[in-house]
Amino acid sequence: QVQLVESGGGLVQAGGSLRLSCAASGSIFKINAMGWYRQAPGKQRDLVATITSRMTNYADSVKGRFTISRDDAKNTVYLQMNSLKPEDTAVYYCNADVSTDMRSRRDYRGQGTQVTVSS
Repeated sequence: QVQLVESGGGLVQAGGSLRLSCAASGSIFKINAMGWYRQAPGKQRDLVATITSRMTNYADSVKGRFTISRDDAKNTVYLQMNSLKPEDTAVYYCNADVSTDMRSRRDYRGQGTQVTVSS
């Protein structure tokens, strides 16, 4: 079993910054990819950013403002969010594509952390 624990959410004014962290623990053989998704009230869950050992990918709405990074030694992924806008308000979920052994691989998701941007 793998657990993901997110931290760093909160309330910030428009134009401000926040840094989210997500630490993975448990029966980890290899983390193939990690990412962040978000869900605003009444809306579907959308991709924010993903990262593998080779590349990063961002939603168009956050390009140039958000940066995803990972520390493999700590099994942790970060999301640096700058120039925040009220429309960035959502619950942010961490996701990890984890191999627990040579044959088992699945996605895990964290419990979510609230980000609220006031205008």
